[in-house]
Parts: sequence; structure tokens; C-alpha cells
Amino acid sequence: MQHKTIIELAEVTKTFTLASGTFQALKRVSLTISSGQLVAITGKSGSGKSTLLNIITGIDKPTAGSVLVNGVRIDKLSESALASWRGQTIGVVFQFFQLLPTLTILENVMLPMDFCNTYPKAERKSRALQLLEQVDIREQANKFPSALSGGQQQRVAIARALANDPPILVADEPTGNLDSQTASAIFQLFAKLARAGKTVIVVTHEKEFSTRFEHTIAIADGVITDSTAVSA
Repeated sequence: MQHKTIIELAEVTKTFTLASGTFQALKRVSLTISSGQLVAITGKSGSGKSTLLNIITGIDKPTAGSVLVNGVRIDKLSESALASWRGQTIGVVFQFFQLLPTLTILENVMLPMDFCNTYPKAERKSRALQLLEQVDIREQANKFPSALSGGQQQRVAIARALANDPPILVADEPTGNLDSQTASAIFQLFAKLARAGKTVIVVTHEKEFSTRFEHTIAIADGVITDSTAVSA
């Protein structure tokens, strides 16, 4: 299968101004990521992993350089245009799940569709159930998050991230709070999504799963030290 470039960073620098002075979190980073791949971003704490992820998702804007994601120069978008673009282009999976405790699993997954008005109201429930089926947790649809294990909650978070059918899924340390068996199942799910055409980018410390990734990006002190892609 031919993969096209879906993310392209050119000479991206990100500088933060702190009380103690300025800090360069990213230094002239250039990078391309192909569509439909399972991508790992690795590096020590403070290396620039999260900043790189925030630049790709448009949460942070670069101080210099350009960011092209799915054909859009996101560094040129206004905040409101960026919010709309993000809602339909990127699904985000967090380390601590971030499910709303007062909503059922089904309602949590429907939420992004309600926010972005992406599907007709009458179709949202069936789509949410279909997504829960996809991540093998449909039978929990009417429960509240507190009734689920960590691994189950992370599956719900993945279903919610897929709600608006975004081409890109990003996950920041998604298995950091899970045991190794559950983590392995979550990585299998990510691989399945990539095979189905999603671009899945995972920030991870999990060395034992490194062979599962088709593209590994290593970052240290704001500089990419290695970018290895397995040719399909």
C-alpha cells in the first residue's frame, strides 16, 4: 500500500519564555510522517516529546518553521479555525483517560460528535456503539467510567478519540498506567487501527513494544537524533 506524507515539519523551533529566561524545547526540527503508520516518539523526560506532539496537534504554535498536517498549514490558522480543524482531524488519547465521570461510557464516546456536530443526531448513538464494538467494549456501554478497569477505560478513550473519524490519532504515554498485558492489548489495537488506514502517533517509554512500530522518532534535548521508518 502506498503511503502519502500526512505530516511535515520544516525547520520547526519552539521557544518558551520563562521567568529564568528563554528555553528552546525544539531546535530546527524537520520531519515527515506517512499516513497509515504506527509511529513512536521516544525520548527521556524533558527531551521535547510532548512539545513535538503539541506542535503536530496545533496545541502549540512554532516560534519558527512550518507545520503541514493533512494538507493544512496549521501554524497559519487562527485559534477558532484551529479548534475546528483539530476536532475533525486529530483524535487524542491521554495517559489518565480523561473520561467524564458523570457520563456513561456511551455518552463519553458521543461527546466529540455533539461538540463538532459531525454526524446527524439520530446516528450518533449507533456510531458510538459501533466504535465501542471496534475496541471490544460494547457490553460496558451503559456503565460509568468508575465501574471499569484502567485498560477498559483506555479502550473507551480510544473509541472517543475515533468518534469524528479523524485521519490522525495521537496518544501521550497511553499505557503508562497499565500493566504489561493490558498495554500489549492496547498496542495491538493501535496496530489494527493503523492497518485500517489511521495514522497513529504514540509517545512512549515502552521499549518492549518498539518492534511493533513502523516508524520510530527519537528525540533528545529538542533535536531528533533518529528517525527510522520501516519501508512497506
